[in-house]
Amino acid sequence: MGESPLIIICVRYFIEPSMTIGMANEVILLDYWPSPFAARVRIALAEKGIEYECKEEDLANKSPLLMKMNPIHHKVPVLIHNGRPICESEIIIQYIDDVWKVESPLLPSDSYLKAKARFWTSFINTKVHESGRKVWMSKGVDQETGKEELIEWCKLLEVELGDKPYFGGENFGFVDIALVPFYNWFNFFKNFADFNMEAECPKLVKWGNRCMERESVSKSLPNSDQMYAAFLEFKKMLNM
Repeated sequence: MGESPLIIICVRYFIEPSMTIGMANEVILLDYWPSPFAARVRIALAEKGIEYECKEEDLANKSPLLMKMNPIHHKVPVLIHNGRPICESEIIIQYIDDVWKVESPLLPSDSYLKAKARFWTSFINTKVHESGRKVWMSKGVDQETGKEELIEWCKLLEVELGDKPYFGGENFGFVDIALVPFYNWFNFFKNFADFNMEAECPKLVKWGNRCMERESVSKSLPNSDQMYAAFLEFKKMLNM
């Protein structure tokens, strides 16, 4: 597959001068553009206005740098800050929020609300991700089961969202970043899996559309053509 336009977009963000006082800021992201987990980190970096270098990985031929920086799982994303690696998307986002405090807080300062945000992110990482994989990678009964599960999880997320514009209230934050890359893929599912979130969870669809209006989100997520290309690539890899 040729170079994705997304890679070019995600390279340039800028650190506020106040963030650079007393510390170097070499930031590298080991990335794979179809990955919803890597997309989370791109969004968080964009929200914070952090300049970084984006290194795209070929997961069929992983780079020595990825193998060195994530020797346990050999997975993206990996954030390398001044030569030190941070792995796992939710941990990376918390690190970004802790180190670059000046712009756009991603986690609430209140301890209870922070714990609540971490709970829902864990819910997304397990329930939403696993059911999404069934829709993405399965056929027949397994795919139908995945669709039913996704609707159930999305309805629970709708209850949590309530009438708030974002999961954190007025401010776009941690849970929104965790979920919106999957929402982007859910929209694609309707093209090949008859998955209609709008009919089942209209409030969540409005939330997703609101998130997509943010430049940090729209420029960090793959478009429909890129998602279709990734779908074909996955099918080829799995001999489907």
